[in-house]
Amino acid sequence: MATQRNVKREPSARRTVDSSKADADPASAKNAILAAARQEFSSKGAAGARVNEIAERSGVNKQLIYYYFGNKEGLYAAALEAVYGDIRELEKNLHLEEEEPEAAMRSLVSFSFDYLALHPEFIGMLNHENAIGAQHIQASKTIQGMNSPLIELIRQALKRGVAQQKFRRGIDPLNLYISIAGMSYFFFSNRATLSSNFGRNLSSKEVEEAYRKHVVEFALAGLRP
Repeated sequence: MATQRNVKREPSARRTVDSSKADADPASAKNAILAAARQEFSSKGAAGARVNEIAERSGVNKQLIYYYFGNKEGLYAAALEAVYGDIRELEKNLHLEEEEPEAAMRSLVSFSFDYLALHPEFIGMLNHENAIGAQHIQASKTIQGMNSPLIELIRQALKRGVAQQKFRRGIDPLNLYISIAGMSYFFFSNRATLSSNFGRNLSSKEVEEAYRKHVVEFALAGLRP
């Protein structure tokens, strides 16, 4: 049975905000714009996205987008920072240091899978950003300052696991993080082509749950002595 998923769903990007009320509730207007922007940029990238479409998705006047974010480039940077800010905040809430080593690793792998399952816009934006050499991420001081707490938490969990003879020695925490993220990321970013190539519907909930279980158990098996 799958463990409870501790990730949040994004508000719908089609949520309508009356632009006449934006001055009274700027936070609501900004959130609606960013939610719509994440969907648009995820689908089309920074170059292909259209501000008109983002305005229509968010239900606000296009000029309000320029007022808050300056231009499309500024909006893309803000959307990318919002994506990273969300996942970093959720990582902090995992509290891996409070769990036993195997339970901590199980929580980490489950979180990685569940977040991508619920946030396809994160995958889309990263795909586009990687395609242009992470130009915007490298230029963002905000993202550069969002150091992931996970690497140190993984390091400590591995250390505890080795001390309890539950994990083998010599596992690099960054390599483990990349491997865990990669197993889930590849599944979601490529399942359309994988489904076509292998004649199996990887988008079904049954297959998704089965692969989730496989990823968790496969990662834990790789850690044991």
